[in-house]
Amino acid sequence: MPSCILALETSCDETAASVLTLEGQVLSSEVVSQIEVHRVYGGVVPELASRNHIQHMRIICEQALDNAGVTLPDIAAFAATSGPGLVSSLLIGSTMAKALALAENKPFLAINHLEGHLLSPFMDDAIIPPHVALIVSGGHTMLLHVHGVANYKLLGQSRDDAAGEAFDKVAKMLGLPYPGGPEIDQRARSGKRNAFPFPRSMMESDNYEFSFSGLKTAVLYLLPKIDIAPETTLNDVCASFQEAVMDVLVEKTISAAKATGERIIGISGGVSCNHRLRELFTERCFSEGFTLRLTQPQYSTDNAAMIGFAAVQRFKIGHYSPLEADVDPNLSLLS
Repeated sequence: MPSCILALETSCDETAASVLTLEGQVLSSEVVSQIEVHRVYGGVVPELASRNHIQHMRIICEQALDNAGVTLPDIAAFAATSGPGLVSSLLIGSTMAKALALAENKPFLAINHLEGHLLSPFMDDAIIPPHVALIVSGGHTMLLHVHGVANYKLLGQSRDDAAGEAFDKVAKMLGLPYPGGPEIDQRARSGKRNAFPFPRSMMESDNYEFSFSGLKTAVLYLLPKIDIAPETTLNDVCASFQEAVMDVLVEKTISAAKATGERIIGISGGVSCNHRLRELFTERCFSEGFTLRLTQPQYSTDNAAMIGFAAVQRFKIGHYSPLEADVDPNLSLLS
């Protein structure tokens, strides 16, 4: 009897495939990164990304099946990211999953990329408890009240740049290589967090919205006034910038948890790998009695295991997708 789900993720520049049991256990998780391909351009080039997905798609599917020790007849359903993301990239994984579902006469599940992130802190659990969730990545910064699978309420989101986007843009200003987030994180470890008084935007606002464009502009205006050639100064800028971002993320999230009455906080997305974010959230949640659930680092950046985990939750409640379902580069988590 089929007992697994094969999930594919191609929303941006990672080609990924994963096999999970119907209980959500990850049997394999394969990722081919394109960072080196796009680094020379300082960001993702959509056409190059889709070409690379095509080259790696079949190979990585076979690797995922082989490493999981299963074959196509063992697959109960096929899942793929349907959005948000780059449409030319989304089409590769979605088309592959649909083709396999049609050939094997099995269900197809179109999965929201953000739902994959949202549920990923609970990949070791059988259930998704009510909680407040922060998704913080290169493309999104969102606070949500999670009541259960497919039952989400948006509390607030970024009005301009996402936190990860701000990291990448500031890193580019500082002459650091792409992707900028890990570079700033590494340098910030040796820098002074209070060296430069960067703004904490919207901290006093009576809502759970975010804004990081002003912080980015503050860095831009600072740079002509200082010399970042010395390593210590560059590290201080990184540390001060990073601290400003993290202060806002932590305060807004803790405030939202208190307002909703939830005692569990889930943090996901690529920026959740940031060492200072994990450190600050761990300290605050411990001191204020919240249970903190952080996505494991290997499932924080784009991967198919988180898509498969979301697909397992959908599969359990009978939420299948028609093969005619199209990808949507602007797909909403709340639709």
